[in-house]
Amino acid sequence: MKKSIIIFFTVLGMLLNAQNIKTKRGIINLDGIPVAKLSNKSNEYTFMDLKETPLYTIKFIDKSIVDSVRDSYIELNRVYNRDKVIELDYISPSAFSGDEKSAVYTSVKGLKIIDNKGINVKNLDELFLNVPKRKLDSKTKDAYAIRKKIDRLNIEVNKVGEILSNGVPVGYFTNLPVSFGSEDTVMDKTFIDIEIYDAKSKYIGRYITTTKQLKSAGGKSFTLYREMSGRASVLKFPTYKAIAERMAIMDPNFIKVQEKVSVGPVSKDTPN
Repeated sequence: MKKSIIIFFTVLGMLLNAQNIKTKRGIINLDGIPVAKLSNKSNEYTFMDLKETPLYTIKFIDKSIVDSVRDSYIELNRVYNRDKVIELDYISPSAFSGDEKSAVYTSVKGLKIIDNKGINVKNLDELFLNVPKRKLDSKTKDAYAIRKKIDRLNIEVNKVGEILSNGVPVGYFTNLPVSFGSEDTVMDKTFIDIEIYDAKSKYIGRYITTTKQLKSAGGKSFTLYREMSGRASVLKFPTYKAIAERMAIMDPNFIKVQEKVSVGPVSKDTPN
């Protein structure tokens, strides 16, 4: 009985102390008292004091890291000191909150740069001196590690299907469509797999268009671009560049060429 009473008063205290945060017609109210103003353009929100002096902005970023893994965060910038932009996690009052509610809720509850006296410039400046570390889950961390490796390889695919790494030919595609373009997405579902060979015409793997699966010569498989829901839609079909990038991760021996070598044929009729 005593334990139940303690829990009851704890919950009651939390409810009584909970701030009522509302934004109406660009005015942010805490417990019914106006404390700041807000305007927005596209996905960027400008926070002002009640005299409409802009003090900081919050911009929402949602980007693809690699494959279907995305990262969503905010960029915080001071209007009076734009020397530095910081990237931070944001919080939302509910799973269905829009960007505006999330920007205000993060400012009040997460970053504590808006309180019942208005915008707390001291707390705002402190954030830039001691930037909070982002809390990334293991999936996102792994995706960034892969992205870093891919960026170092600097992979491109030219108009005839050659795969280049930092300007050096390292392989090529076969079974390409007649209307092939290096930045095209692979949309056609054909019974002929798109195959990848290294610069010495050694078979590396294939992309199966019907299942969107990559299979390496070593037996590894990976499904590219699974459809998912979230803040933004994800490409259902990969580019040829994305296929080459993922194959380089699946087979670390694929791209290790340091000097220019001549590659084999890259036409549609290249023998397997």
